[in-house]
Amino acid sequence: MAVDVRPHPRFPAIYRATLEDGKQRLATKNFAVGRTVYGERLAKSKRVEYRIWDPYRSKLAAAILKGLQTVPIQPNNKVLYLGAASGTTASHISDIVGETGQVFCVEFASRSIRELVNNVCAFRENMSPILADARFPERYSTMVGKVDNIYCDIAQPEQAKVLADNADMFLARKGWVMLAIKAQSIDVTKEPTKIYRQETATLRNRGFDVTETVYLEPYDKAHAMIVAQYLSE
Repeated sequence: MAVDVRPHPRFPAIYRATLEDGKQRLATKNFAVGRTVYGERLAKSKRVEYRIWDPYRSKLAAAILKGLQTVPIQPNNKVLYLGAASGTTASHISDIVGETGQVFCVEFASRSIRELVNNVCAFRENMSPILADARFPERYSTMVGKVDNIYCDIAQPEQAKVLADNADMFLARKGWVMLAIKAQSIDVTKEPTKIYRQETATLRNRGFDVTETVYLEPYDKAHAMIVAQYLSE
């Protein structure tokens, strides 16, 4: 499929693709040419292959389309991804950081890590799969050094705490985090907005400057994306 692809005006290594029907979609340059990860469409423009980025499958894409002002993940960055699952969003982050970047993918579910290894990491040298529980960062401390960013998408009751614990161990000072909050994984009885405020307060108490919160409806119900900078000593 040949389309018109142009750089996103705000975010490096993220693109806007205009499809045959005139609709615009987000896209990233395919690090593993010829391969898809989750059935996404591949598109070519000027002999370069891109992957169409589905916001209904990726909370990061959804957040961008909902008006996110900051995507701290950049080319050449080292990123710790907590809750990588089978690699949908992690693979697009792999596209963004490129050959000189690295994505450390922590996933606890054995089935998901198998899919991640066999279908994604095997074809992407800049992705490192780690079978571990994100609540215990000391267990994989020898596999991950200092990183520029942490992206967190876990189904745990204390999502912000888990993220902050990992930041204390791995994140460079003034590094950035992105937290995809799943309100119903924390407390199904509370209003999602109360959950978002609660998790935001946890980050602030742990030394983060929370710069942005974006709600992800209609792409994901009762989800929000928080962006924050790590200022703790």
